[in-house]
Amino acid sequence: MTIESRFDVAFVSGLALREKQIQQNYRPIIAVHKWFARRPGALFRSLVLSEFGDGPLSQRYFQANDFPGRNIADPFMGGGTPLLEANRVGCDVTGFDINPMSAWIVREEIEYLDIPTYQQRAAALLAALREALGDLYLTDCPLYGDRDVPVKYFLWVKVSDCESCERPIDLFPGYLISEDSRHPANVIVCSACGDLNEVADRTRLGECSGCRSALRLVGPATRSRCSCPHCGHENRYPRPKNGPPTHRLFAIEYFNPSRKAEHRGRFFKKPDDRDLARLASAERRWQECASRFVPDEEILAGDETDRLHRWGYSRYREMFNTRQLLGLETSCQLIANVDDERVRHALATNLSDLLRYQNMLCRYDTWALKSLDIFSVHGFPVGLIQCESNLLGITNAGSVNVGSGGWTNIVEKYAKAKRYCVAPFEVRPEGSRSVQMPIEGEWIGERSDGKRQRTVAIHCADAASVELPAASLDAVFTDPPYFGNVQYGELMDFCYVWLRRLVGKGPEGFDRITTRATEELTGNVTKARGLENFTEGLATVYSRMAEALKPNAPLVFTYHHNKLEAYLAVGVAILDAGLTCSAALPCPAEMGVSI
Repeated sequence: MTIESRFDVAFVSGLALREKQIQQNYRPIIAVHKWFARRPGALFRSLVLSEFGDGPLSQRYFQANDFPGRNIADPFMGGGTPLLEANRVGCDVTGFDINPMSAWIVREEIEYLDIPTYQQRAAALLAALREALGDLYLTDCPLYGDRDVPVKYFLWVKVSDCESCERPIDLFPGYLISEDSRHPANVIVCSACGDLNEVADRTRLGECSGCRSALRLVGPATRSRCSCPHCGHENRYPRPKNGPPTHRLFAIEYFNPSRKAEHRGRFFKKPDDRDLARLASAERRWQECASRFVPDEEILAGDETDRLHRWGYSRYREMFNTRQLLGLETSCQLIANVDDERVRHALATNLSDLLRYQNMLCRYDTWALKSLDIFSVHGFPVGLIQCESNLLGITNAGSVNVGSGGWTNIVEKYAKAKRYCVAPFEVRPEGSRSVQMPIEGEWIGERSDGKRQRTVAIHCADAASVELPAASLDAVFTDPPYFGNVQYGELMDFCYVWLRRLVGKGPEGFDRITTRATEELTGNVTKARGLENFTEGLATVYSRMAEALKPNAPLVFTYHHNKLEAYLAVGVAILDAGLTCSAALPCPAEMGVSI
């Protein structure tokens, strides 16, 4: 009864709430690759310490811990949080997930990496990309007359031809591209000429400085309808029979390093002739490129992917513009030539994670003035205004990243994540401050210089069918799927189809053409998987784990859902496995309202 008596709800909840506000600051390891609905590392660290440690949790939490010979399993490892926390304190770990992307990501998180070698190869990759593609991410500054300054973001609007007059229509839902929070003024696109106007008061817009037309906030596209500005015909969108939507570049946010000190706010501009010529150049280069890695896989039907079908997308490659395809293909070709397999896999993981910023479903946050990646919500929302990030990334004179969504951002986050494996830390609240505390003696990995080897077994497998020796596990710590809230396979296929082409079919599970599986434990209308299917699968997995647990060893799981019936599956699984529920402990999950 150790967890029941030692787990400190108030202490853990305080840590978990702080961590989920800026999780990468508390657990940099999660930046290895995107996964969904990651539980706070503080929660599972506390659970492990409560089970195996002595003394008050609040004291042990900020001390180094080591529990050799303890065997921990997670049958639904997802992004790997329970395994990472158990491995960090010296436990041997075994993880299962039916999704091959999960197995790949958790291996990348835990597996040892020579960081200096990785950074050297990443720098060489970036230098080669700048040489090959750098001119495509430059623009001219109309404010100061400077040439060839880096672009942060390209903003695109979806375009449709009028059903009546056949002239092109911009599907603007609104014309505001920047609020006056992080920029001195509101930036508004003129609906008549496309010029960008800076306005102090959104209640008094005035006229366009270029063509003198009245400025507007509200665009013509709303509720799947858009009136043609040329003939007045009311058009409907989307039109899936016409194929994937087309886009028009209408604005650019750029960075002018030599003028930043004297300039207030951000730099915005309407694309000029040189910007359009760069687009044409990217198109020509892509047509001349012998593509080896851009996937041609079809987008399979699904609860989330059917949103893409409704917009005319049928293949994953259609979700990228030609500049993105050229940049990603070039990146893949350079990565494939890296001779060090461990570093090559790390860079391939980087590219897979980069995809969520390098596609034509990213949106632009008009308040934060940054790109919102495709998975900023757990689905495939298709907007009318899309944001293309600079593939290369931008750093200032102090080597600090400017903007998001480029190679420099991804490499920096990955290197920071792997440094955390070597020297993990905790963030301790001290009054109004948060103090980073190194936990010397702890580390993440299967090996480390001069340290005891640990057993790490990561499998792409259905935990309902695995055979584990009886009485072999000291504990099971897990976070089961969300029933129907997150379609893991449908979302991860977006990355998987690229990664599989780059690394081949060798990794466990990569022989499959999709990460989806009929045995996947998620409710899914498209696949006719309901609560009964979920309950049976969960009960089978719990029974397998219960048989492998040592006497009195715990099975600990977190569970969060907004529908009460989803909890019935948990009750059935506990009963079918012959387990006894000895405690239900509240703790924040993703946000303050999620207990």
